[in-house]
Amino acid sequence: MAKGKVQRRARKILGEEPVALVWCEIHKPIPAPPKDVHRAAGKGRLKSRHHWLLYAGAVVFFFVVVPMILIDHLGRRLDQRLSGRSRGGQTGQACPPDTQRSGRGRSRERDRGQDPANGVFDGDWNLTAGQLLLRWYGHSPSPKRLVMLTRDRVCVAASPRRRLSPTKADDFRTVTEFTLDQARIEGEAGQPRGYATFRLAFADGSWLEMGRLGEPEDADHFLRTVSG
Repeated sequence: MAKGKVQRRARKILGEEPVALVWCEIHKPIPAPPKDVHRAAGKGRLKSRHHWLLYAGAVVFFFVVVPMILIDHLGRRLDQRLSGRSRGGQTGQACPPDTQRSGRGRSRERDRGQDPANGVFDGDWNLTAGQLLLRWYGHSPSPKRLVMLTRDRVCVAASPRRRLSPTKADDFRTVTEFTLDQARIEGEAGQPRGYATFRLAFADGSWLEMGRLGEPEDADHFLRTVSG
């Protein structure tokens, strides 16, 4: 279960013992909202802030690895053309596979287009879940959130730090809370560890899906509590 620091901090900010709690994240990228909706909400961040090492790795990849891949690819194409000419120009038919690949690509794009919300939320930016998403990373640069249940509230807390240890964090604070007539948790017990998700479902019909549940014992207890 959650370590002593986390439990003590949760009791302090809630004013009571939590019924269940779990660290979690929005486990898929937040889709791009309409520009006018984003602007009205203050144009907040829609992505977490990554550690500088990640950016350094990206720079190395694009300026070192990618050129090497391109050079290797061009070398292979040149070898194929020279080999084809040596056989009198009979190189075989390469177009159909490319056509098939492009067809599959268009099919995947159509599939993605059928769910512009990417399974993250219900898709209406003007309802509770959408408005919560628009301000999600404004509360903290870290993607991790602590969802806490009490007898009459659902509370969401965040740490102001970019990087934190879910077992030792003791500086998180409540960023939003709902009474049980405003929001409820929908989840099933017994989901595979590492793949478990649950939904924050709101009274206006909107919902937000959470995943990457931290601390297996906390996740199991949390899901057993909400599914019971």
